[in-house]
Amino acid sequence: MSTHLETPVVRRGGVFPASDSAPIAVTSGEPAGVGPEICLALAESSLADRVVVLGDRTMLEARARQLGLRVKLRDPGSPPVPGSIANLHLPLSYASTAGALDPRSAPYVISLLDRALAGCRSGEFAALVTAPVHKGVINDGGIAFVGHTEYLAERTGTPHVVMMLAGGGLRVALATTHLALKDVSRELTRESLERTVRVLCSELSGRFGIAAPRILVAALNPHAGEGGYFGREEIDVIGPVVEKLRAEGMRLSGPLPADTLFVPQRLASADCALAMYHDQGLPVLKYASFGKGVNITLGLPIIRTSVDHGTATDIAGTGRAQADSLIEAVETAMEMARAEARRAP
Repeated sequence: MSTHLETPVVRRGGVFPASDSAPIAVTSGEPAGVGPEICLALAESSLADRVVVLGDRTMLEARARQLGLRVKLRDPGSPPVPGSIANLHLPLSYASTAGALDPRSAPYVISLLDRALAGCRSGEFAALVTAPVHKGVINDGGIAFVGHTEYLAERTGTPHVVMMLAGGGLRVALATTHLALKDVSRELTRESLERTVRVLCSELSGRFGIAAPRILVAALNPHAGEGGYFGREEIDVIGPVVEKLRAEGMRLSGPLPADTLFVPQRLASADCALAMYHDQGLPVLKYASFGKGVNITLGLPIIRTSVDHGTATDIAGTGRAQADSLIEAVETAMEMARAEARRAP
């Protein structure tokens, strides 16, 4: 089963140029989760006039009534009024209930991503911001789905993307993403790590304005392998890549033991940390910023940011969900779009 757009993605100069004046597309994500309500919360923020929320209007209006939110949904391009937000309606095939996951949501959730991506490609949107989706439900619905990062890479024909989270004064990028821990060592090759570092340096420079980014590269094994006693990945993979790229002028430190990489003294002299696997770096980042962190996909021809949390179906519809991370994600996307627009010829 596939809901992919049939129109191929065509790049211009490798990047779809962002416009500082175009709105930000915000996909409302899994309808049973907190995504719809944190999107509705944008109506009361200073960002209300800069975003278009993609989602089923009936579902969004029902969620607003459930939470007692007086939010007016208007068509994109219509005049903004206080307490309103632009909504691009994409139909959901059933009546969703907050907190009740249903595999029938799978094609709908994917359609939100495909429509937003098409809009970014055409210049209709300046960037894409994604509310959380439920990977298990999408797969249960018959659509193979590993995550937003991997899906958008496939759809844009991007050979290598990098997942980076920012918040709490930190930036943490990942050399591998959604893998079982037992598979990390096999996937961590010199070639993949070199591509990751190159994308990371390029994006920190081009989309974040850091002329010569300083990156702390984590080891994979405890104590950086203890000279091979705890593993050879530092000797055979990570170290050689760091040395090669450092010889080219990249400002890399490592491989550093992960338990000492995140000490304040080291972080103070760095622009980003590169962790070897998902749960090596993200617990630190989320401890520093949970609820206000931003997930950023580097290397795509479009700008894409996201919240740093999941669907939280246990609190969906209760009014307890906070929109802080989504607001940060929109603001980050806007800043990146401005930087991209300045670079455009």
